[in-house]
Amino acid sequence: MKKTLEKEIAEYCSSKHAVGVSSGTDALLISLMAADIGTGDSVITPTYTFFATAGSIARAGAKPVFVDIDSKTYNISSESVYRVIDNMTREERNKLKAIIPVHLYGQCCDMDSILEIAEKYNLIVVEDAAQAIGAEYKGRRAGSMSDFGCFSFFPSKNLGAFGDGGIVTTNSDEFFDKLRLLRVHGSHLKYYHKKVGGNFRLDALQAAIVSIKLNYLDGWTEARRNNADKYRELFIDAGLDDIVNLPAEKENRHIYNQFVIKLKEKRDDLRMFLNDAGIGTEVYYPVPLHLQDCFSYLNYRRGDFPVSEYTASHTLALPVYPELSYEQQAYVVEKIKEFYS
Repeated sequence: MKKTLEKEIAEYCSSKHAVGVSSGTDALLISLMAADIGTGDSVITPTYTFFATAGSIARAGAKPVFVDIDSKTYNISSESVYRVIDNMTREERNKLKAIIPVHLYGQCCDMDSILEIAEKYNLIVVEDAAQAIGAEYKGRRAGSMSDFGCFSFFPSKNLGAFGDGGIVTTNSDEFFDKLRLLRVHGSHLKYYHKKVGGNFRLDALQAAIVSIKLNYLDGWTEARRNNADKYRELFIDAGLDDIVNLPAEKENRHIYNQFVIKLKEKRDDLRMFLNDAGIGTEVYYPVPLHLQDCFSYLNYRRGDFPVSEYTASHTLALPVYPELSYEQQAYVVEKIKEFYS
């Protein structure tokens, strides 16, 4: 069943290979290991994202180098990447080995810029596509545009299992072989180990569940996209476009793992008000990673990444699941309008 899923995901993501692993987090870690990134190396990633992205860099023994995000898409800012690299010493640049762009909330990063940076500075690119299976950038699928694509099958994802699971896509035969080796303790033949790997295997039951659900993914994704379009219409009709900044999509295929709005003020008060009205919301990543206690050794300070810090304190995720009705969406917008009236 695992091989079947790997073939299906590789085809779905327009990649040559796919390797099932134990989680989206381990997908990131094993990709860094396959690229031989470890102690003494550094890896660029945005500070506004789920902890696993930077946590995997640290677990590999490398140093996270944080950058800011774009204010509209919430994805990695190429301008911030250039600024950070320009401020590095020659020694620091020599240690820089990879970049992990995160396709946050289901929207692909500006991959042309990322790949241009990677080529200029000879960097491995690991797409964190945990929230973005099926998302597209200029017609190219998330996870197919770089050295590695990392996906999560955690139940909250658009394609979720009943427990943990993940997968890595790659177009490289060499990386494919290394990924398969590393996920079983660095061994192809039992008890004979070529590398120090780990127990990163995807559970067969979870693989079977994901394989079945994959048949329904495109339908669920279109329902999410339709719900996003309805929200836009409802917010504009309600005259809330000057209060609420809606997700940016541009020409790409956003798959809306989350529908996140940015509010000018009173985000936390609004959340409590909506909760009292029976509307579930979520605040994602309220503390950017550069301000987390575990990364204090990196000596970042508040104010280093102003866009990320503002976004962390002003964004709110609204319900966007496929079964959401128009009446429910209208009720959400009605209550937001009532709050700001």
